Amino acid sequence: MAYGEIAAVLGSRASRQVGQIMAYYGSEVPWWRVVRASGHPAVDHSTRALEHYRAEGTPLRWSGAAYRVDIAKARHRP
Repeated sequence: MAYGEIAAVLGSRASRQVGQIMAYYGSEVPWWRVVRASGHPAVDHSTRALEHYRAEGTPLRWSGAAYRVDIAKARHRP
């Protein structure tokens, strides 16, 4: 899910606050499953996130050496 989608599920529009919470407390949860609206992983975490995506079989879209999560295929719908 994207940061904004998590905020919406919680009844908020504060996607940046979701990011702040993930920055402080995200190491204890599967942080790589929270992506930007574009499908790109958190800034400066793309290498570590890619390891998790490959291990879990997360659908990815590639453009040269860059990638992003294929949100349409990977989206969690609570």
